[in-house]
Amino acid sequence: MKIVISNSSKQPIYEQITYQIKEEIIKGLLTENTVLPSIRNLAKELGVSVITTKRAYEELEREGYIHTIPGKGTFVASQNIDDIKDKKNKMIEEDLIRIIEECKVFKISRDELIEMINILYE
Repeated sequence: MKIVISNSSKQPIYEQITYQIKEEIIKGLLTENTVLPSIRNLAKELGVSVITTKRAYEELEREGYIHTIPGKGTFVASQNIDDIKDKKNKMIEEDLIRIIEECKVFKISRDELIEMINILYE
């Protein structure tokens, strides 16, 4: 599992962790029953507080991406194929919303954005 933390990002660190783990699960890089690092080990590995990693894991568990078995560890939860597709779509929508907001700030028109998408999609 590879997580990259950006201290210059506006996104809180726990959200960066949460997003990257979700992304790996949705892409199938982390599969059902894969053991995740302990909260303490992940915090040490990333150089962040235990509270930060605990919050990320709590969020992932609340959303059904992972589950914890006391005394055993934290594991990737089973994912329904339809749920995975919905989660992928939601992540893309979130990214698109962010991109559209940036385009508005930089005065990039809808047509210019669509043209960029069409060029990049090919």
